[in-house]
Amino acid sequence: MWRAVALTLFPEMFPGPLGASLAGKALTEGVWSLEAVDIRRFAMDRHGTVDDAPFGGGVGMVMKPDVLSAAIAAVVRSPDMAAVPKVLLSPRGAPFTQARGRELAAGPGVVLVCGRFEGVDERVIEAHALEEISVGDFVLSGGEIAALAVMDCCVRLLPGVMGEPLSASEESFEDGLLEYPHYTRPASWIGPDGTERRVPEVLVSGHHGKVADWRRTQREEITRRRRPDLWARRRTAKVNEEK
Repeated sequence: MWRAVALTLFPEMFPGPLGASLAGKALTEGVWSLEAVDIRRFAMDRHGTVDDAPFGGGVGMVMKPDVLSAAIAAVVRSPDMAAVPKVLLSPRGAPFTQARGRELAAGPGVVLVCGRFEGVDERVIEAHALEEISVGDFVLSGGEIAALAVMDCCVRLLPGVMGEPLSASEESFEDGLLEYPHYTRPASWIGPDGTERRVPEVLVSGHHGKVADWRRTQREEITRRRRPDLWARRRTAKVNEEK
């Protein structure tokens, strides 16, 4: 069973949306498990203090190292959790990718530390060798929403969660390209602007080879136009392979 543990000040935020749809069904069936650990339980005083002012001054508060470290240690103390990757959701972290999600899904699980306030004491990151991951170039109120996103990416890659194994291999980012456009019935549709929009003829032609070529071309064009960074990275990799 793939195991996810979220260290958070707001355990009531879990499982959230992961309790519904395919992820929720898989959770109920025991394909994966989720534990939300309340960091405040490890506070050292009767007030449940988990943060303090930053050394050197500045706005905001910082999560206390003694409290957060005790929470992490309690989770990884058991032998079955010792080798599980420990991740801190942070806007300064390395970008989370589909490839990293696939790596995490292939392992025993993940421990996700949800930061709050201005950040986490750096010494905790060092002492517990936390991997810092960012889900995008923006700042959230805390790491909980980011943790849910990471878990969702991993859970849907677990065996038996998705209905069609091939569908995941054709999704965005699996081979450095974004996904192609999708269409379904009716073949002719008039939108709210009164314009008739028809499904591309190649998709109703029944010619599988032409459909595959069209989808490939669409993926390349969409990636080149919308994500020039991915396109440039792909082109560089191709050049290096040809050397």
